[in-house]
Amino acid sequence: MSSKTQPSRRSFLAVGGAAALGGCAGPAPQAESEPKAARGPSVEELEQALAKPVLDLSGVSQPVIIDSLRLLEKDGEQIVHVRSKDGAEGVSLTNGRDYMAGMFREVFVPFWVGKDARKLESDLLWDFYRDHSNYKLQGLLFWSMQAWVEFAILDMLGRIAGKSIAELMGGVLHSEIPFYVASGRRDTTPEEEVEYLQKLLAESGAHAVKFRLGGRMSRNADAMPGRTENLIRLARKTLGDSIDIHGDANSSYDPEPAIRVGRILEEVGAVYFEEPCPFDHLWDTKVVTDTLDIPVSGGEQEFSERRFRWMIANRAVDIVQPDLHYYGGMIRSARVANMAELAGMPTTVHISGGFGFVYMLHFAARTKNPGRYQEYKLNIEKYNDWFDPKITVQDGKMSAPTGPGVGIEDPAYVLKGAKVLV
Repeated sequence: MSSKTQPSRRSFLAVGGAAALGGCAGPAPQAESEPKAARGPSVEELEQALAKPVLDLSGVSQPVIIDSLRLLEKDGEQIVHVRSKDGAEGVSLTNGRDYMAGMFREVFVPFWVGKDARKLESDLLWDFYRDHSNYKLQGLLFWSMQAWVEFAILDMLGRIAGKSIAELMGGVLHSEIPFYVASGRRDTTPEEEVEYLQKLLAESGAHAVKFRLGGRMSRNADAMPGRTENLIRLARKTLGDSIDIHGDANSSYDPEPAIRVGRILEEVGAVYFEEPCPFDHLWDTKVVTDTLDIPVSGGEQEFSERRFRWMIANRAVDIVQPDLHYYGGMIRSARVANMAELAGMPTTVHISGGFGFVYMLHFAARTKNPGRYQEYKLNIEKYNDWFDPKITVQDGKMSAPTGPGVGIEDPAYVLKGAKVLV
């Protein structure tokens, strides 16, 4: 058994504030244990949290009428470009599914062109959801495209106001964001995987890692016999007690085997256990959450506001994880964070797409309790020349972008040479 002290659920979940974000890896202070079956706020209270405004557009006094909305491709990246009738513009990078271009052209462009971008939060998100019964299309693909549009609009509004996206969304609470690095592999032996984790840590300077458990949506089968248990123990033994460990099961388990794996994670002092049960088996996940001491996280595949409300009200997880693309953008995710904050729970967003870590930085910067770590995918070099000031990576932390909008200095530079898809 590791000498690393296992933090209680309450002590870990309380570390997302300013002190923790300015701190380093290692176990949180001990605190009295929390009742396993504790319920969250009432539905009425959560609805009030959902209704709280997210955007501060006080610096945008005149209408911002969208004149064009385009989807482009450059160097394997898909880019959304929005321009207003007055010549303001914004860009966003997608999470990489160019086969959705037809739906973008037929469903998204006709609605958004001609609208006043200032009404994004107050009217347009709901109006678009209802327009031509678009709610019948909803799911991760639909909401991802909505996120593409929202990110570009927020970039444009930020440029007009002279504020970063985080400032538009209530203000910057954290200027430096601690991160972990993650392996997405399951084709490795425990020895190979730990060697790979050591490489990621050396390249990044991170103080925390995440690795894959189980077989991914595998109905309890391991990726290879004995891999999960041996990997957990070997990672702690090799990486030492100064590195925080996360385990991600990607919906691998029923409750009983999930609890067995969770107990091993607890034994080695891991800091959280992600998506132990199939993502839509909310009650099974709650059984695991209620049983284990280690915090359980989930929500990356979720696109329903009401299911997040249920997860929070019934404490089905300890850490909520909307994906900024899959869940439909910053505004919807911030509403989840408002509910989670009311329940004393962190919101640690999941990220998809190579550029997604930039949106994560803005979200973590403005969120009161974003959790102890955010994910960094080690690809900042591909984008950092676009930013002024540049994003820094030092001692396991990344700086939040501070330039207007998303922080890209010149959208024209990003768009130069791009091919128009829509």
